[in-house]
Amino acid sequence: MEPRSGCPINAAVEVLGDRWSLLVLRDVIFGDRRYFRALLTGSIEGIASNILADRLVRLVEAGILTRGTAARGQRARYSLTEAGIQTLPIIYALGNWGLDWRPGSDELRSRQQLMRDEGPAFIEELMDELRVRHLDAPPKPHHGPGPLERLNAAYAAEQERRPGARRPRSTF
Repeated sequence: MEPRSGCPINAAVEVLGDRWSLLVLRDVIFGDRRYFRALLTGSIEGIASNILADRLVRLVEAGILTRGTAARGQRARYSLTEAGIQTLPIIYALGNWGLDWRPGSDELRSRQQLMRDEGPAFIEELMDELRVRHLDAPPKPHHGPGPLERLNAAYAAEQERRPGARRPRSTF
């Protein structure tokens, strides 16, 4: 995929600049959704199957995701590449902007707030956990629960705090 110009911002926007690509990456990163059906049914925004299929192809072609080989009748599993893992700081920055400038549910905002509160070291730790899950990297030693577990715990705690709140279809 050759960008229209040599500008690095343009090159990044051509791959990541549409709404659906970033939301697919969000669901792969934070929801650990790695199969087409899980991405389709887990999207709280209601992505259409043809759009999801197109974005997955684009992300694979751009080297952001890999698609595992699947025999006939089997499901292909998508994995992040290192380039895909490196999108986390971009998604994190967008989420911080959303916390400051856009409304949203407390449950869905809780994880972004945790990442903000924990800071850059947490993002690095999360990227290391993604490398273990997607690139088969050896795990780095750490004490206590990992970053994905802490994000899910923040979400669950907010749900407990607001027992009557409407529950979204997604956990991220």
